[in-house]
Amino acid sequence: MMIRVKYFAALREGLGLGEERWEGVAEDVAALRQALCARGEPYASVLASGVVVRCAVNQELCAPSTPLREGCEVAFFPPVTGG
Repeated sequence: MMIRVKYFAALREGLGLGEERWEGVAEDVAALRQALCARGEPYASVLASGVVVRCAVNQELCAPSTPLREGCEVAFFPPVTGG
């Protein structure tokens, strides 16, 4: 499965890239995150399970359990606060 993965803010800075194409098997967003972490550093630190990260699929906020499909876009970003 081919997925477009986008990273924003501190995640983009930590990884040194804003987006990439990912090819592999991932049932849902959580599985994709685990697969990315399995690549090692810097993914393992930036996307570690203890790091709070929000996600969106096809530009809609979603839960980690959201299923993925061929060609979808997944975005990871830190939580945002307003003031």
